[in-house]
Amino acid sequence: MLLESAAAAVAPPPALAPTVQEPLERPVEAPRRVVVLGDSLSDPRVHGGGYLNALARCPGVRVENFAKGGFMVNQMRRRFENEVVPLLDETYSDLIVFGGVNDLYSDETAGRTVAKITADLTRIYLLAKQHRLRIIALTVTPWGGFTRYYNERRAQATRQLNDWIRGQVQTRLVDVVLDASPLLACGNPERLCPEYEPPFHDGLHFGREGHKKLGARLPLAFSSCSP
Repeated sequence: MLLESAAAAVAPPPALAPTVQEPLERPVEAPRRVVVLGDSLSDPRVHGGGYLNALARCPGVRVENFAKGGFMVNQMRRRFENEVVPLLDETYSDLIVFGGVNDLYSDETAGRTVAKITADLTRIYLLAKQHRLRIIALTVTPWGGFTRYYNERRAQATRQLNDWIRGQVQTRLVDVVLDASPLLACGNPERLCPEYEPPFHDGLHFGREGHKKLGARLPLAFSSCSP
């Protein structure tokens, strides 16, 4: 499911519905330079980022991936501030932000609370807006099968964080939300579909089929992509 802010539409509607089943057409012109912030799920060096391959069919779209395995959102923020922002100019157009799960299971070891995660995400979003980037935010995907770390407290924090991310469309701080959580679940909303787990089978990282499923929705945020 994609949620979009009214600001991103060609003609702002009188009111924005709570959910938008399909993206509204937007005046997006190629070329697009897309920055990616994320963790192992987006880092091709550790077998992530497969969902980004779907953008290859979008004419003029160039992806610059700054994701790193193991990153928490505060580390993503620092990389964005220190390494990405100095590079930004008028040729950069979009920012994809996909992270949070490493923070959620580091609540004890690193003191990462939902409040801290959302504060770091807000900082990223605001900096991106200052540089006129269109922001595509992804919700945290199901990780209940990661039983070594998953518990009810962290499950509740995950739901709270995902609700917050979805809500940023309404605040217009985020332009598009790709609600990845329900896309990769089936039956149990807290667990990955079994078909998406191979070859990892750790309950957190999804494999080729999961990336294909997620990637099938991503190009809908770019009007230059073929249907």
